Amino acid sequence: MRIGEPLPAVGQVLAALATGLWHWDTATKLVTVDAEAARLLGLPPEQSTLTESQARARLHPVDWNEIVSVIGLAVAERTLAEVRVRIMDERGRVIRTVRSRSKPSFDPERRAYQLIGTLQEVTDPSPGTPAGRRAVTGDWRRSREAFLLDAGRALAEARSTEEVLRVAAGLSMPGFSPDGLAVFGVEADRLTVIGHHGYRPGDEKRFTHMPVETDYPAAEVVRTGRAVYLSSPEEYKSRYPLTWPLAEQFGRQSWAFLPLSFAGRTMGAWMAGFAYPVAFTPDERSVLTTVARMLAQALGRAGAAESERELTDGLQRSMLPTLGPEIPGMSVAARYIPTGGGLQVGGDWYDMIPLPNGRFALVIGDVQGHDVRAAGLMGQLRIALRAYAAEGHRPDAVLSRASRFLHGISTVDEDPADLRFATCLYVEADPATGVLDIARAGHPDPAIRLADGTVLKRPTAGGLPLGIDPDADYPTTRFVLEPGETMMICTDGLIETGGHDLESGWVRIRTVLEEHKGDELEELADALLQAVHGPSSHHTAGPLADRREDDIAVLLLSRQGDEYSYGDTVTDRRPAVRRTMLTVAQDEPERVAVARQELRDLLHDWASADQVDTAVLLLSEMLTNVLVHTDADALLVAEVTGGPAGRRMRVEVTDASDDLPHKRRPGELASSGRGLMLIEMLADAWGVDPRGEGKSTWFEVYESDGQPA
Repeated sequence: MRIGEPLPAVGQVLAALATGLWHWDTATKLVTVDAEAARLLGLPPEQSTLTESQARARLHPVDWNEIVSVIGLAVAERTLAEVRVRIMDERGRVIRTVRSRSKPSFDPERRAYQLIGTLQEVTDPSPGTPAGRRAVTGDWRRSREAFLLDAGRALAEARSTEEVLRVAAGLSMPGFSPDGLAVFGVEADRLTVIGHHGYRPGDEKRFTHMPVETDYPAAEVVRTGRAVYLSSPEEYKSRYPLTWPLAEQFGRQSWAFLPLSFAGRTMGAWMAGFAYPVAFTPDERSVLTTVARMLAQALGRAGAAESERELTDGLQRSMLPTLGPEIPGMSVAARYIPTGGGLQVGGDWYDMIPLPNGRFALVIGDVQGHDVRAAGLMGQLRIALRAYAAEGHRPDAVLSRASRFLHGISTVDEDPADLRFATCLYVEADPATGVLDIARAGHPDPAIRLADGTVLKRPTAGGLPLGIDPDADYPTTRFVLEPGETMMICTDGLIETGGHDLESGWVRIRTVLEEHKGDELEELADALLQAVHGPSSHHTAGPLADRREDDIAVLLLSRQGDEYSYGDTVTDRRPAVRRTMLTVAQDEPERVAVARQELRDLLHDWASADQVDTAVLLLSEMLTNVLVHTDADALLVAEVTGGPAGRRMRVEVTDASDDLPHKRRPGELASSGRGLMLIEMLADAWGVDPRGEGKSTWFEVYESDGQPA
């Protein structure tokens, strides 16, 4: 151009520089391009107006998404939007790469973006050079996308603030990684340092409790919600002269401060410090912004979960009593583990209640559900049970009243489809005699570990779960806890956790009870929980609770007493008597099978399996004789006595009928009449003893070595 000649039009200048001009309005969804921009897009070189879909068809799909994200970032930071995009032909082949620069603005009334920008063709660097290695088509983008995917997955899996900070410290960003990180929070009107990495312990003290009005980048980010990028120490010093001395001592060269926004509010700031200069290109800012968003979401989730856990701990502590006072001559231990996930509260509970008659009540139960309503009903039901027990009612009356109470509060203003019930086991214990009176409402039976380690289920009579039928009856079962024996009552969560059913889960728990050595109930309680899910602590809602699929409540009661030694070492100790008792009512013939299993469990270590089969057969004959030939119920008492030199089993069945059995000579085709003949042939001793009311039929078998004669 000659001096004095008029300047050419902007379009002519851009065309001379092979630079196209374009305009995009997201409200009208139209893109206007000049002739040069049309040529760069692979269209005829003339000004034209395209729809968004037509323009999008000319760009690589990944790059179109890149443009959308960069525009939002540029508007938030009030900067230019710059991005490299690949132009595609009709066959989907890349024909050139262009750089797009634009100044976006957002119209809140129209809720639309307006962009005016330029397009200019760029040449990829030569292969083999550092720039060429970074700019190989799609490589940097692919590595960045892989990094963001991995970072998002790792942050999503973090369960606590500590885990989130540990993941953030381990992030290695593609092409530029900070060597110093800090996460700032806000309490009232002051900054706090939640965590940091790349600094010495104590370095954070100068930045803690800093007022948010301070001339400091993190404070400005919290106030404005906008990121601050400082590419050099000179820029930091010029923009924040008052707080520059705080940052100068760490020797960083570039800093990025980004807002941590969660649920519509800025909850803090994230600082990334670099030991080398960083220009903070739009691509780099996009990565940092994305990481900051993921970090904010992870910290928000972790904070909410930790708040819920604190609420849960407080709720559990308020609902679960401590075990006390001590029961004379007895020991008690208990554990409660809530279900994993959510608020971690549920309907399981246990309780120990001093009674007016000097006895104690032990209660364990499970309200249907694992939510706040279940926990609320559990609290009300526990209070009601304590009140009924304190009035001096017997176990059956306590459960009957509790069932009526739960039915009443569950049906008031509730959806019939959401009615709740509860299982419960109520034990009244007499410390002086060891007598236990048990009433059961749909709950698992108790288990007894005898003094020699033998473990037996104690089948008890029971009724419907509480709350189903307000007029339900709950019969009482009585047995004696002998010195050295331990009773375990638990909710079904202890038995069924880990994919087990009631049968296989009971085998697992029985093994723990049998193999545990020592008399410490606290150790036994921990061993039971460890067998289910690993180590735990008293009333915890930690890692163990996070893996739970159902609540766990377990309560142990042990009666102290002397042991009898039959050897020279402690391991040879064995009690004088091993005993089990069971009632078989006239209307419960199915309990004959339960009695047979009880006897097998009692004789689990008997040397001769044939003798065990014989005893089970004879017991079945005796019980069946009572049910068929009398109108009375049958009481089974089975005992094992003696030491290593030789043991004896005695099985006794008592009924209230005065009719004495007598031997008969049945014919070959007779279907009955062989019971006493079998007892006489197979038992080592037997007899029928009249009682004050009724009679007792018994037999004895002496242990052999189990070898065939």
